[in-house]
Amino acid sequence: MKFKKSRLIFLLKIFSVVLFLIISICLFLKRDRKKPMSAYFSTRCLDYKQKDFSRKLNDRIVDYSAAAKLRGISICKDENELKRRISDGKLVKVRSSNSYVVEKMTFSYPCITGDSKILLDEIAKRLREKSSQKGLNGVKFYITSMTRKTDNVKSLRRFNGNASANSPHLYGNAFDISYKRFIARKWVLTNCDKKFLKEALAEVIWQLRAENRCWATYEKMQNCFHVVSR
Repeated sequence: MKFKKSRLIFLLKIFSVVLFLIISICLFLKRDRKKPMSAYFSTRCLDYKQKDFSRKLNDRIVDYSAAAKLRGISICKDENELKRRISDGKLVKVRSSNSYVVEKMTFSYPCITGDSKILLDEIAKRLREKSSQKGLNGVKFYITSMTRKTDNVKSLRRFNGNASANSPHLYGNAFDISYKRFIARKWVLTNCDKKFLKEALAEVIWQLRAENRCWATYEKMQNCFHVVSR
């Protein structure tokens, strides 16, 4: 009798899990009714015919560091100074949203200047618009680095030879966006999807650069686009 009862409980649990998955998938697909279900699971590599914009992001720190310093905050020597910048409103905290994911950061803190936050949100907005035109909806990118303290830079330079002692990250108006990892409302992102998203992101940043809203650098070793608001 006990065996039958435990088996019944086990089957009810399995049924509950399956029902939950079915409801979740239905709600997921309901967001975009016009899109066929096969599109979410397709592993076919599409030719997006996306132009290469990454290499156009070639600003050098030495060319804009002085201007970035004038537009940013005073350098934070320790965490207490950084917290004061936040409480004074000179820095704003950045949290994961529907547009991007803020990674756990070892050598920096998830906060930037108000103008930089506006720029970041604009990049995310334009990328989502551009990618949705190609059928990739709900796209998110990963932010890997933001504001640093002086000791963060010293520690980072031990592991990353490209890290600058005069990094714009010290002034609160710089952030790094990974061009390797993305999230979208698609079960599998193919290599072609990822390549398109990388160059679409680069194009968005390049356009904002042309509008004199930022400086940007394609950092191959770090797999990211380094963006500085201006």
